[in-house]
Amino acid sequence: MAVVNHVATCVADLDRSIRFYGEVFGFAETHRLEIPDGPASQLLRVPPPVGLVAVYLALDGFVLELLAFAEAGTTPRGERPFTEPGLTHLSFTVDDLAATCERVRELGGEVLEDTDVGGFAVMVRDPD
Repeated sequence: MAVVNHVATCVADLDRSIRFYGEVFGFAETHRLEIPDGPASQLLRVPPPVGLVAVYLALDGFVLELLAFAEAGTTPRGERPFTEPGLTHLSFTVDDLAATCERVRELGGEVLEDTDVGGFAVMVRDPD
């Protein structure tokens, strides 16, 4: 039997991302770990120095892990199409879509206006 433990995303600025997910969606930090380079390098196939800090955020039993690597190891975000295999998005239900979109913008995220399907759903990007 398997149980989902968490979903992880790589971020460039931990404080900015913690604030974004906390203030936009209501996540709360539960704990953080500074992972030694040896195990991090082996597990993630990232050459040292890794400089990995993992922060765990929780919302209603769902855990989102934010992974931040030493500056030298962080690759800038690139455009990724939905048709590329792999995780495509996290979906949230919110009480007020317009207010949530405004908060996304205020906290450094991006609302993809052309994806708005009549106030029912819209795609947003976090700051990374």
